[in-house]
Amino acid sequence: MTTSMQWHERLGQSIPWGSSTCSKAPSMLPEEPAVIVKGKGCRVWDADGKEFIDYRNGLGPITLGYQYPDVDEAIRRQLESGIIFGHPHPLEAEVAELLREMIPCAEQARFLKTGGEALAAAIRIARAYTGREHIVQVGYNGWLNALAGGGQALPGQPSSGRGIPGVPAALGELHHAAGWNDIAALEQWFDHIGSDIAAVIIAADYAEMEKGESYYKAVRELTSKHGALLIYDEIVTGFRIAIGGVQQYFGVKPDLAVFSKGMANGMPLSVYVGSKEVMSACDRGGTVISSTFGGETLSLAASKATIGVYKEQDVVGHLWKQGEKLWGGLNAIFASRQIPIELKGFWPCPTFTLTGGAALAVKERFFRAAYRNGVSLYNVSYVNFSHKDADIEETLERLDRACSELEGE
Repeated sequence: MTTSMQWHERLGQSIPWGSSTCSKAPSMLPEEPAVIVKGKGCRVWDADGKEFIDYRNGLGPITLGYQYPDVDEAIRRQLESGIIFGHPHPLEAEVAELLREMIPCAEQARFLKTGGEALAAAIRIARAYTGREHIVQVGYNGWLNALAGGGQALPGQPSSGRGIPGVPAALGELHHAAGWNDIAALEQWFDHIGSDIAAVIIAADYAEMEKGESYYKAVRELTSKHGALLIYDEIVTGFRIAIGGVQQYFGVKPDLAVFSKGMANGMPLSVYVGSKEVMSACDRGGTVISSTFGGETLSLAASKATIGVYKEQDVVGHLWKQGEKLWGGLNAIFASRQIPIELKGFWPCPTFTLTGGAALAVKERFFRAAYRNGVSLYNVSYVNFSHKDADIEETLERLDRACSELEGE
């Protein structure tokens, strides 16, 4: 048994799923790495020393690259002074001020550690600010979702499925689902319970993100009309399609937004931001949102350094350019070899989709072949700032071999 598989066995014995993060648990063994022990630049290595050109990037947070010097040095410097204290640290103010400069809706900011808990904070603020309880969710907003099978059905439609185990039915009844770019569904919810809706929270559909051009404007008008807040889940889109995410790219400002992946190049940090008026709902005398580790200094130092790189260099432009080179090139390989897979969406965060009614097994066979050829992919795959031209060219060569193997099966 390989060293990597020994670790896989140990993880499975001690941890449900064999990982603390469901999406990191390998499902395509033996081709997929069972564990990763090192990353450098745009590459990672498993416990047996096998190298992969990496496009998972920690599921998104690594936007600059593994062991990026500016960020690692900032962490080392801060470590000499301490990690956490019993009072605020100046880095909280410094990073909040930087975010206020770059994120359109960010008049104030507050920090937590993960995107999921920051979304929970935004939902609580919306309920406290509006005095309403119902939330309409568009897309995946992390494991805190009180939705399963689409959540509570639209009025006049059959039930959309059972609740999530562990989520009380009473809570599930306060959360409702609407599809991406489905204004009609949102209008139905507002016609039905408009005076009770505290907020609409949107996570973009990465394959169909271009539809945000009209969709965000329409939702902004609808929520404003009914006195509900508009919340953007910018966990993936922030610091990727634009520094300020979809609100900067499409020019439509929400009341609240959540950022996390990409803002600290892998260190655990999230932020919920919004207008000063709305954020006052969690100020003194308002609803309580508090976490001991919210002002942890190593992550804030990493974020300050990461933002500095974004401000000094065209990181976002690099993600678009290298993404187009790689994913456009891979789409050309798929087309030339008549493999029914296509990358759809914006180049910094496209999604692997099947074409022509192809079976899901086709995508799994391609992913397995990619792993065999030393390329690590995910359903939503990303380039980072350390993917240079030579890395993209090598990746396309490896993926062309993977597609050749797929043809031969």
